Amino acid sequence: MAATELTLTPVGEASACCAPLTAEVITSDDAERLARRFKALGDPTRLRLLSIVAASAGQEACVCDLVDPVGLSQPTVSHHLKQLMDAGFLTRTRRGSWAYYRLVPGSLDGVASALLPAGAVSGAAAALAGAPAAV
Repeated sequence: MAATELTLTPVGEASACCAPLTAEVITSDDAERLARRFKALGDPTRLRLLSIVAASAGQEACVCDLVDPVGLSQPTVSHHLKQLMDAGFLTRTRRGSWAYYRLVPGSLDGVASALLPAGAVSGAAAALAGAPAAV
């Protein structure tokens, strides 16, 4: 096997080709926190549950009303809801033997705004709303 020669570009020259940043980027700690939140959103069942809660009256739903729409057992649904709570998307209150989950106001806005420069959130939301469905 023949050796391939690599040409190394000095650091000073490499940075000259890159466009300068025009906004602040997230810190490593913020990236870790955000990754945990995205991980919670990375499951189709959790996305559906979050959507159902958000679409419910008062953005609140009983766990008993979330089982049938997703077709999973109550313990499995509760596990997914706990993941969404731990990520800061939902809160839980007990009423008798049932748990009610409520969307944390602004929790979904915070995910987009953490990644985008100020003022870009509304444009990104509009772009996502108009994005074509995957085939």
